[in-house]
Amino acid sequence: MTQQAQLALEERFRTLRSSLSTEQWSDWQYLSAKVDELALVDIALAFRLMQRVKNIHPTEQHQQKLTALRKQALREEPALAISSSRESKGGRLLNNAQSLGDQIAGVFSHPQMAKFKRPFALFVLLPFLLFSFYQLVVASPRFESQARLIVREPDGMTTLDPAMALMTGFGVGSGNLDTELVKAFIYSNDMLRYLEDTLAIKAHYSDSNNDLFSRLDDEASREALFEYYEDKVVVELDAESQVVSVFVQAFNPEFAHLMSKTIVEHAEWYINEIGHNLAKKQLEFVKLEHLKVEQRLQKAKTELLSFQRRHDLLDPQAEGMALQQITYRLEGEIAAKRTELRALKSSMSDNASQVIQARSQLDSMQQQLEKERSRLTDQSKTDDSLPESEKNLSVSQVLAKFADHKIDMELALQAYTSSQVSLEKSRIEAYRQLKYLVTVETPTLPEEAKYPEVFYNMSLFLAVLLMLFGIGRIILATVDELR
Repeated sequence: MTQQAQLALEERFRTLRSSLSTEQWSDWQYLSAKVDELALVDIALAFRLMQRVKNIHPTEQHQQKLTALRKQALREEPALAISSSRESKGGRLLNNAQSLGDQIAGVFSHPQMAKFKRPFALFVLLPFLLFSFYQLVVASPRFESQARLIVREPDGMTTLDPAMALMTGFGVGSGNLDTELVKAFIYSNDMLRYLEDTLAIKAHYSDSNNDLFSRLDDEASREALFEYYEDKVVVELDAESQVVSVFVQAFNPEFAHLMSKTIVEHAEWYINEIGHNLAKKQLEFVKLEHLKVEQRLQKAKTELLSFQRRHDLLDPQAEGMALQQITYRLEGEIAAKRTELRALKSSMSDNASQVIQARSQLDSMQQQLEKERSRLTDQSKTDDSLPESEKNLSVSQVLAKFADHKIDMELALQAYTSSQVSLEKSRIEAYRQLKYLVTVETPTLPEEAKYPEVFYNMSLFLAVLLMLFGIGRIILATVDELR
């Protein structure tokens, strides 16, 4: 085709495009009917429009129609075919290429090759068949054992009165934290290490008798083993009932059951261990503080008793009251004796025997009063064995010292009483903090393989292939249209 003919054809093609709406331009059936109309008046334009139809809806029928229109256009309008020797040579090459293409198309049109003609067989059917063969024949069966657990704590409310239960914090639940703790421990390297030491799970999961895609690599690292372990052990939490469900996959039912049982037992040991450790540490701290208070009380009692023993005091307060009562009684007797002496002097002379006797008794009583008063105010013992702070003390000072020691002992006794209450409360709190992992459902022994889920996997794989194939066809059609 000459350059002038090509330009003229493209101009007519653009004019036709502008005369049609967007819906008509995208409708291959409408355009195919338009090709039939143009074939009667403009075979070159009909051929050009047929290329558009073939791009929108590429079928064998449209390809054959496009080839027939090409031949008819070259036959009816020779001016479009040859303009120079160079273009004639190009035309011959084009015709030869078209013949070769027709021959190749004939080969692929053979009934035995028809199923490979479309990309659908290569990109959808073949991968689906390979994947189905793997799922049905090659894939190793995996068995699943399940167990259900729940974390419980002692019912301390039955042993306490309401006031004590309120003070110690009973009724405040921590179920969510406990179940999350169980899940975190199952998904921990400590659990993996314990299972490896106990059951040798790496040897089981990397057994060469299992298929290549399901088993673990023989030389897998610790990190790779942990990722594989997380994939084969599933832990689910029920937010309402706080039940922990554990699902364990293995390549035989006995190992799945044994591994699930081992996980449950080790998780139970862990929950009990942390509860006892927390309670033990809390009680140790409270007992240490209580011991300090008890030592303080013993020290105060010892000092008080030593003070009494050094000063020969049984009950200093009682002895002080007794001295005061003696002084008061002597003062009363002296007053009475003075009255009696005054009465005797009014009727007798001073040298009378009764007056002399009364005066002598009064003097004796006054001397005794002075002596008793001196016992309250004068300095007491000056024994060298006494501490410097207790030497040369009067009775009142001794009583004051004794009162100080007694106050110290009473304060220490109050602190001891409070510490004893705190110790008992701490014991109750430690008991409340103990957790128990209760098995709701014991690990099951599976009788049939649960994985792989053949029908589900095949259906999902086919759906993905169809989706990708459809997206690819849309992209290719868009690219052809833009060309």
